[in-house]
Amino acid sequence: MSIAYVVDSRPDAAAPSPLAAGALPLPVVGADLSVPLVTGEQVGYVNLDYAASAPCLRSVLDAVAALLPWYSSVHRGAGFASTVTTELYAAARQAVGDFVGARADDTVVFTRNTTDALNLLAAALPEDTTVVTFASEHHANQLPWRRGRSVVLPVPASADEAIARADDALRGAPSRHRLLAVTGASNVTGELWPLSELAAVAYRRGARLSVDAAQLAPHRAIEMAAIGADYLALSGHKLYAPFGGGVLVGRGDWLDAARPYLAGGGAVRRVTLDGVEWASGAPRHEAGTPNVVGAVSLAAACRALAEVGMPAVAAHEAGLLDRVTRGLGAVPGVERLEMWGPASPRIGVVTFQVRGFHPGVVAAALSAEHGIGVRDGSFCAHPLMSALAGARAPEAPGGAAVPGAVRVSFGVGTSRADIDRFLGAISDLVARGPRARYRLDAGRYVPEPDPRPRPALAGLLAGGTAGAMHGLLASHLAPCQSPV
Repeated sequence: MSIAYVVDSRPDAAAPSPLAAGALPLPVVGADLSVPLVTGEQVGYVNLDYAASAPCLRSVLDAVAALLPWYSSVHRGAGFASTVTTELYAAARQAVGDFVGARADDTVVFTRNTTDALNLLAAALPEDTTVVTFASEHHANQLPWRRGRSVVLPVPASADEAIARADDALRGAPSRHRLLAVTGASNVTGELWPLSELAAVAYRRGARLSVDAAQLAPHRAIEMAAIGADYLALSGHKLYAPFGGGVLVGRGDWLDAARPYLAGGGAVRRVTLDGVEWASGAPRHEAGTPNVVGAVSLAAACRALAEVGMPAVAAHEAGLLDRVTRGLGAVPGVERLEMWGPASPRIGVVTFQVRGFHPGVVAAALSAEHGIGVRDGSFCAHPLMSALAGARAPEAPGGAAVPGAVRVSFGVGTSRADIDRFLGAISDLVARGPRARYRLDAGRYVPEPDPRPRPALAGLLAGGTAGAMHGLLASHLAPCQSPV
């Protein structure tokens, strides 16, 4: 069976935009950050933890700074600033829907993040709904469905097996309503899921498809309508807009029939002492004052990526991915974790173990001795990590087996020099071992002792360094004379 992965079906998707030429990597906040090492040196920070939270695009910070002078209440404020803010909030909703290729009648609900969006959808499911998902999913795409009737399929050995298992499960589900909930790209292995084929299976079995696009959206073009996805969730903090915004996009019938996700102002048409007439559409599930900054920043990130062109983004990251995989392949003892093999299409996520090294020590040493930020652990995907790494868990100090691994992840702000710094560091670590001593502290490995000074910004909330943040914002607000 041939697998058709997610592509951008818009006519101009075949070639990058003119802005793409030489545009990558894009400027991100923190690109010039310097961090201390245990040796007392200062080095430039290399952020290879994009899959957890991506850095803010500089253009997104600029958009937020332009918004803030105009920030005011939305929807019913009489002031001109309220009018501007309300228009920006509505425009952000349209921009995010356009970015994911939503249908004209889809509902776009702003949320806190992907987890919040999927919990909203879980709360909106009709009674007598069976949800089919896989053990390979992030916890956010497993746990919300457990409140009702759910079927969790084992980690598939291939994309073809995923399609076949989903087909069998949906065919056998006795419920009137059925939902297939899958990720677009694995947060552990980076592998892309065959969304078009899974959507076709769902349609054939009278089911709907929900896509966790938290990892997919920053790296690949998405066309919900072309794929056949009924619902899609994503997070701003993974899409270069870390201002507390997320979104659920999808068909409005289930959302309009459900009880509001939150009860409160903004979600109602009329309230009496005896009853409530709830609003329909997105406002039904957006009670309370919305996170306008989160919504506008998310839209600004979508605009920035669209201007560069997602094909250019994918090509940039493919080059980095090839560099990482080739480099790690030359390091003795490194074993990559994969579901479907090295030929599977994937985004810029690589997870690995190093024979003889605990992943927590590897991650701690990369940070403390080399100034490189990665992630270690089970990545909020315990069942998948148990399937991939449990049988060959690394040895921790004291001989205890701990299932876990090290993950490097990257995106539009990553350069080849960043990748080369990492490859040099991991090669040195494997060849020579850690230079410092490490101990467990609240479940994390830390240097013992740790002489690295913390930045003054750590005391921000105590008031001692409020001027630092004020100066940062002032430098962006000064030139802003008009709304974004």
